Amino acid sequence: MAALVCPTCTTGHGSDERFCTRCGTPLVQEGAREHEPTEAQARARKILPQYARGALVRVAAARNQAEAELLQGILLEEGVPSLMRRSGGFDVPDFLASGPRDILVPASAVEAARDILRIPAQAPALGGAVHEGTPEWVRALAAAMAVVILALVAAGLFAALFG
Repeated sequence: MAALVCPTCTTGHGSDERFCTRCGTPLVQEGAREHEPTEAQARARKILPQYARGALVRVAAARNQAEAELLQGILLEEGVPSLMRRSGGFDVPDFLASGPRDILVPASAVEAARDILRIPAQAPALGGAVHEGTPEWVRALAAAMAVVILALVAAGLFAALFG
């Protein structure tokens, strides 16, 4: 197997390394033929490894897809990976660019993203980790509705059998 080298600073590394210890760039095999990187590869090379850890956290909101893509571009230029998703509760077909979007970053990049986007530290949190799920009041309402439905079904069965 060929040795790994850094394409930026040409430092050699062992086969167990993934990133350059000097500059943090992803390593490539020595002697690999040069080719134009794809858009995804070029984007991935901009991401700093220390910002790619942890659960996704919502750090910003945009009014539409174009604004969200602008925020993502600003974050990417500083090495922060981000994900855009359609905000909940807005009924627009998926193929349209209108409607609010959330910008999510890994937990290790939250402070850097807020710094880059100039979101004040005392600003109220936009939400925790993505996997937190449904708000407590929605779960309570669903449980109450389930109890009412079960009571109505039981009352109907009781009336049909003994009425």
